[in-house]
Amino acid sequence: MEREDSAILKMDDISLSFGGVNALVEVSVEIKRGELLAIIGPNGAGKTCLINSITGYYRPQRGQIYFEGKAITRLPTHKRAALGIARTFQQPALYPAMTALDNVLAGRHAHQKSGVLTGALYFGWARKEEIEHRRQVEEIFDFLEMQPLRKKPVIMLPHGMRKRVELGRALAQEPKLLLLDEPTSGMSTEEKEDMARFILDISEEKKTTIALIEHDMGLIMDIADRIVVFNFGRKIAEGTPDEIKHNPEVITAYLGE
Repeated sequence: MEREDSAILKMDDISLSFGGVNALVEVSVEIKRGELLAIIGPNGAGKTCLINSITGYYRPQRGQIYFEGKAITRLPTHKRAALGIARTFQQPALYPAMTALDNVLAGRHAHQKSGVLTGALYFGWARKEEIEHRRQVEEIFDFLEMQPLRKKPVIMLPHGMRKRVELGRALAQEPKLLLLDEPTSGMSTEEKEDMARFILDISEEKKTTIALIEHDMGLIMDIADRIVVFNFGRKIAEGTPDEIKHNPEVITAYLGE
């Protein structure tokens, strides 16, 4: 029986390359159940490649990935999502012509049990299922303070609100592991503070394991339980925020000294 404090995800000796260019080199990383892990490093260090490997967008040439003890290295993206892995992107990947509400509802797709015909006729338990999905989505809109956005097409929303909608869609998947790729990029100071608050609430109130890529070091030092540092595709350090802050190799990677 798996212990509650064990790693929810393990990457063992992962290597990924494109046309002879090494993106990840012999990387081993653990994400502990219930933690808020930050993944940092200079541009091009391999951070997004790491998330893409976890979610199945990239297939490493070497190594294994385990989620809750199960090897997922060869699983397609949709099957990893069904296991409870959800993500956001550097640039929100939403349906721009659809409303914010419909975009978040799309995140419930993996939990829909009714078939196309049953859903189209909208009777019996299919109707009950639809009501339950909408109830859960409304809770997410309340949680992320997005009620004024419900009926607005995403294309009309500012960048910061689009990122919030995408976070809502990821939450609609009821993830066990939530991967956030630069969740505050392009945001104002106020928007960053709001997003940091939501991330902490997801971690503390929903008890969701989170791994995020972020360049705002002040934010990272404030909210992360643990930090993993990458440079040129290699993991060069990991530890608490205080340990990372004083790590000579990390300082060299960022300052070039």
